[in-house]
Amino acid sequence: MIQEILYDCKLDHTRQPAMFRRAEGTTPRPLLVALHTWSFDYFTHYEKFAACCERNNWNLIYPSFRGPNWKPEACGSDFVVSDLEDAVRFVCANAEVDRKRIYLCGGSGGGHCSMLLAGRRPDLWTAVSSWCPISDIRTWHMQSVAVNQVYYKHIESACGGNPETEDAAYKQALVRSPINWLANAAELPLSINCGIHDGHPGKGSVPICQSIDAFNVLARPEDRIPVKDIMYMLDRETVPEHLVWDGTDPAFGAHKVLFRRVSNQVCLTIFEGGHELYERAALEWLSRQVKGTQADWNAGSAASANGVGTAELSK
Repeated sequence: MIQEILYDCKLDHTRQPAMFRRAEGTTPRPLLVALHTWSFDYFTHYEKFAACCERNNWNLIYPSFRGPNWKPEACGSDFVVSDLEDAVRFVCANAEVDRKRIYLCGGSGGGHCSMLLAGRRPDLWTAVSSWCPISDIRTWHMQSVAVNQVYYKHIESACGGNPETEDAAYKQALVRSPINWLANAAELPLSINCGIHDGHPGKGSVPICQSIDAFNVLARPEDRIPVKDIMYMLDRETVPEHLVWDGTDPAFGAHKVLFRRVSNQVCLTIFEGGHELYERAALEWLSRQVKGTQADWNAGSAASANGVGTAELSK
């Protein structure tokens, strides 16, 4: 049963809210830290994560991490990092947790935060699954301005000004951008997933170059995706023929995987879709990762795709 709780946060001695599910029984069970999207909070959109964790008898915490990302104390701030550390500490103190199986997952704003925490606290996690993430706040500000999306206003509110023209806001954007921390996650299994149509009108708000650029930080030089191929995918909403993946991943159900590449400890998957997160596919991959063992990058099982969410994420 999932319930609303408050847990102690050390940075400012407050109690912050979250949705929490304690796994049944006395045997240590995995912990999933699942993250809300950009404009929402802990009391929205947790149900699919909760259903997956109930089905698999996992512990779950779905924290506020200071709420929507237009707030200065949200959007990848030090409060966010500290709150998520404290969320893990709370569950470990109040449930039976398998310390070798502590996972982090989120999409959109939760994708941004999951990658940020991968870089800032890689020691906390067994593996991280990030979907349609924002990796570079300043670049996304420019991209949002170009298409007149409200997110550039959110960024200016969180950073205290325009990061393209104001030095203090620019520095805030740097600190809040996962891409500037990801080098710390070199040993952490990180799965980055995005839909080929994301970032195009009516299909999503985060261009897939945000995911590709993050992959390129962690990939071996020979595995990085060149700018010309990134531009091809952005312009044509398709993968160039020489990059098309010849495998299949049943965990994605009807959403065909168009591109997949594993390099070092990072995997980039581009699928047929938009601004989406498939909870069951994410948890299927996470469930196969155990700290201290080699990462498992095999395709998932078809059973995990049953009932997978197909609606676009709320931003």
